Amino acid sequence: MQNSYSESYKDAGVDVTSGYRSVELMKKHVKRTKIPGVMEEIGGFGGLFALSKTGYSEPVLVSGTDGVGTKLKIAMLMDKHDTVGIDCVAMCVNDIICAGAKPLFFLDYIALGKNIPEKVEKIVAGVAEGCVQSGCALVGGETAEHPGMMAEDEYDLAGFSVGIVEKLKIPDKNNVKAGDVIIALASSGVHSNGFSLTRKVFEIDADCKALEKYYGEFGRTLGEELLIPTRIYVKPLLEFLEKVPVRSLCHITGGGFYENIPRAFGENVGAVIKKSAIEIPLVFGLIASAGKIPERDMFNTYNMGVGMCVITANDNADEALRILNSSGEKAVIIGEIKAGISGVIIE
Repeated sequence: MQNSYSESYKDAGVDVTSGYRSVELMKKHVKRTKIPGVMEEIGGFGGLFALSKTGYSEPVLVSGTDGVGTKLKIAMLMDKHDTVGIDCVAMCVNDIICAGAKPLFFLDYIALGKNIPEKVEKIVAGVAEGCVQSGCALVGGETAEHPGMMAEDEYDLAGFSVGIVEKLKIPDKNNVKAGDVIIALASSGVHSNGFSLTRKVFEIDADCKALEKYYGEFGRTLGEELLIPTRIYVKPLLEFLEKVPVRSLCHITGGGFYENIPRAFGENVGAVIKKSAIEIPLVFGLIASAGKIPERDMFNTYNMGVGMCVITANDNADEALRILNSSGEKAVIIGEIKAGISGVIIE
């Protein structure tokens, strides 16, 4: 790459040498994520992965893609970029695990107003950490400078992941029956959804100093609370799925309870959720109070302390709770499946 340089392109706002430096800085982070199946180092035109190394007899590939959304605005205002990459990975791999799939590899896409290699390195360090937490490899990505479309200090981050599962082990939501229990796995906070509303509630865009306000109930500033990375559930759930029969899984993301939980069961049944069973983090109470947001809107926008739901037969409930809690998760029963209703009822 030493001979690749264009003064004309640099004058237009794109410095290709910054891109090359970014790649060099991120290589040590990418190296942390290497797993069996990865075929070459980062830098080629495509990420190569050998499925023959996975040992599956009837493999099904499961893909997922997502971004971090306007949570990135908080990271930009705080000039803290080393955790949003975890969010990006989490939003993809937490979807993939709902099909019972083990994530194999991940690719990221970073668009920036100006490529500052040290900032890119911090972003990718977070992506690599998310890959390590979920056991997948970071096999490639793209960093693109967009002068004129974005301010120099702005960027967007999205990702794409592919996982693998044995065909016979894919949970079938149509097997969900009345009497099944709904087990919640605790979230780490707001995760990566609802930030447009959150920014509006605290008037963050108008006064970024709101992020510096310290809250004793959190033990940290508002900005620090909001930037807590999305919890990644992949490793404990992969272990759990080998031990307990599961009817269905559900990742609570944008749309909250009302949009996501119905995606985890078929027709002729619905879910009844007990609010009293949910340990709702203080940050959601603060958001609701500051914005005078109705309770239904809160449950229709945020995860409210529930990052993932597992649906299993009532007979398996005690064993499921024991295994999940022993793995480090905070798991509780928050509801059940009932016949004769549709969607979600929160009471």
